[in-house]
Amino acid sequence: MPTSLYKSTGPASPSRPRKLPLSSLRLRPIPNSYWATPLLLACEYPWSPFETSTQKLDKLLAAGVRTFIDLTEPEELMPYKPHLPRHVSAAGLDATTISYHQFPIPDRSLPHRPTYFMRLVLDVLRENAEQGRVCAVHCRGGIGRTGLVIGCWLVEAGIARDGEEALKIIEREWRTVEKCKRFPHSPETGPQFEFVRNFTSPATVRV
Repeated sequence: MPTSLYKSTGPASPSRPRKLPLSSLRLRPIPNSYWATPLLLACEYPWSPFETSTQKLDKLLAAGVRTFIDLTEPEELMPYKPHLPRHVSAAGLDATTISYHQFPIPDRSLPHRPTYFMRLVLDVLRENAEQGRVCAVHCRGGIGRTGLVIGCWLVEAGIARDGEEALKIIEREWRTVEKCKRFPHSPETGPQFEFVRNFTSPATVRV
């Protein structure tokens, strides 16, 4: 059984989650990101063909991210997967330690077959958590689709008692993100909120 990376905050109450991520102990690698757990970073799309200086991708690698979970659709943005090996090499990292997964979700929407889809994503997150690997989950802006997956993982991992509590944890973390002034809520749409609120885990894991 892995050692817990979370601290107890006393008895659960409607206004106070049972456990709070220790995200405050880690600096965010890019402004529009937050540590949902010590092993899971939520962020915006980390690459742009127009950036000539250090890419967000480089900052994520420097922060210890070794698994990338991309929630954008294949034609939505210019893909960074072909460029990932170059950034990994420049960082002096072993390419075999890096993994990339794409689980496309339409923008501002739920995935097709959402329960089955979410189980696939959560299985990857669980495997990485058990191995102690740092993951980054992102969509385009890191708001709707990212919040959707993060909320379900907080329930799956036993960090939140239920979906309602997971949404409160995300709300607290999202207030610290630079773009929250323009986009005050994560997830982004009613159906995304409801999916997290009603999400239940068939087998809660403790990480």
